[in-house]
Amino acid sequence: MKRILLAGCYLISFSYLYALSGPQDPKGKAEAVSLFGKPLYPPPLPAKTSKELEENVAKARAAYERDPGSAETTIWFGRRMAYLWRYRDAITIFTRGIKRFPQDARLYRHRGHRYITLREFDRAIEDLQKAHMLTAGEEDEVEPDGQPNTLNIPTGTLQTNILYHLALAFYLKGDFHSAMTHFRKCRELAKNDDMRVAATDWEYMAFRRMGPVIDGPDLLKDIRKDMAIIENVAYHRRLLLYKGELPVDSLLNMEKATGLDLATYGYGVGNWYLYNGDTERARQIFEKVLAGSHWAAFGYIAAEADLKRMPASK
Repeated sequence: MKRILLAGCYLISFSYLYALSGPQDPKGKAEAVSLFGKPLYPPPLPAKTSKELEENVAKARAAYERDPGSAETTIWFGRRMAYLWRYRDAITIFTRGIKRFPQDARLYRHRGHRYITLREFDRAIEDLQKAHMLTAGEEDEVEPDGQPNTLNIPTGTLQTNILYHLALAFYLKGDFHSAMTHFRKCRELAKNDDMRVAATDWEYMAFRRMGPVIDGPDLLKDIRKDMAIIENVAYHRRLLLYKGELPVDSLLNMEKATGLDLATYGYGVGNWYLYNGDTERARQIFEKVLAGSHWAAFGYIAAEADLKRMPASK
């Protein structure tokens, strides 16, 4: 009887998750809502990109259906769904996985990431703290990339990614002290320059947002132009700006910047103006970032959060 009931549960899950991986809601249901209450929809994708992402979801769904009792197939089904900008479906898949595998930190890590995308920062912190607790004292492991870099070399690990996203969620809530603490842990655990510059960049920004710089850690002392960067070029260049080795206009051309570069470089440059006292210039850049379509980018969400906290323009 138990086996029959279990089989029935799996069958229900198959049917439900199969429906999730079908066509998008024709009514265009919003995937997220901005901190200003604006509904956020998946942007139109190039036909080739859309086809590839849809095919990846289909493969991940098929793998899940073959082996629904596997945490691995559940994780990849959710990840592939998220790459298609279907974040609510991804969260549903991760949630079902957590019910089956409540001790698997990876599921909390990925659901926490997608709660950040949906601007649900408290839920993200809860999940990522759970993931951090589950991995405490365990040996770290390389986390495979779903969207590999040009060298196909993963730069993140499970524990550094947990810490990075946990710190980011604190940062987005405006808890810069907690953000700095966890970015530091991430940086110290990093095994390559890509993760080091990513963690250091946000750690430095959190540090500067805590108030006037009187004394504190020299976070920029180990930042060099010749670091071995594979994918986090934007974070590296932002750090060189903070260090005074790159001019601000070499990072962001407000007239020409578009897409993901606008979100990534735009937030770093805008925040640089903000903590250096030019609030109005920062506001202009943040508003330019929010005029773009990459609302899932961390820089976009951070610009949104900062604009929400800023007093109304005079």
